[in-house]
Amino acid sequence: MTTPAPHISIPYLREEALPSPFCPGCGNGTITNSFLKAVRDLGHEDLSGFAFVSGIGCGAWIPSPHFKADTLHTTHGRAIAFATGLKMARPELKVVVISGDGDLSTIGGNHLIHAARRNIDMTVILSNNYNYGMTGGQVSATTFTGDTTATTPYGNPERPFDIARLVAAAGANYVARWTTAHPNQAARAMKTALQRKGFSFVEMLSQCPTAYGRRAKIGNAQKFLEWFKALPVRKPDDPLTYTVPTHDGIDLGVFVDREEIGFVESMQNMVRNIPE
Repeated sequence: MTTPAPHISIPYLREEALPSPFCPGCGNGTITNSFLKAVRDLGHEDLSGFAFVSGIGCGAWIPSPHFKADTLHTTHGRAIAFATGLKMARPELKVVVISGDGDLSTIGGNHLIHAARRNIDMTVILSNNYNYGMTGGQVSATTFTGDTTATTPYGNPERPFDIARLVAAAGANYVARWTTAHPNQAARAMKTALQRKGFSFVEMLSQCPTAYGRRAKIGNAQKFLEWFKALPVRKPDDPLTYTVPTHDGIDLGVFVDREEIGFVESMQNMVRNIPE
């Protein structure tokens, strides 16, 4: 009998962190596999040369404790701030931030837009499950208007961020949005993001049947995937005009792909020009 080949992610994962602590049906496992497929496709046999940073929440558990790599597991909302210091101190490292929408876009939203504005050389992958899934299912900055959560039992009265367009408008070099129902497209986007200088950002729409799906009455993981598969994919030349995201009106694809000078190179140029 032929022994089956190990899963592509196994060489990059800590055995002691398995099985995963994610809830049944959670999309973070798919995000993990898409990212590690991108790493493998780039020819990395291990994660040496990478440094991962995460905050607090389910999405933050993707690199820590799972990845067989150096990780800073930081305070809530401050992952990008820590990653900025890490990149400037060790510019040779490939710095990657992986965390959730509550951590990166709600509590940490100011760090996110300023890192994009500065075009700081790092890759950020945001697992967007539309709520604070780990801490009780509270409303976040990406929760759709009208949706019920633990803290909006009569429906969310606020408008959500369109995170991909927000980061694109702030100045990132590369911005894409895919879902856990599009793992191959997501892996290709992450591969591109890892190769870009400057700030690159991949938003991943991810199912949270335990907290968000139950309270917002979306249903189980299958219902989420059916929803994701029906979302429109934007054309490369579509305008970046901002619209308030809705369940059926949030689009996927690549929003920005450009090659502008990154923050590390900009700082190095400045230092070289300082008179002695």
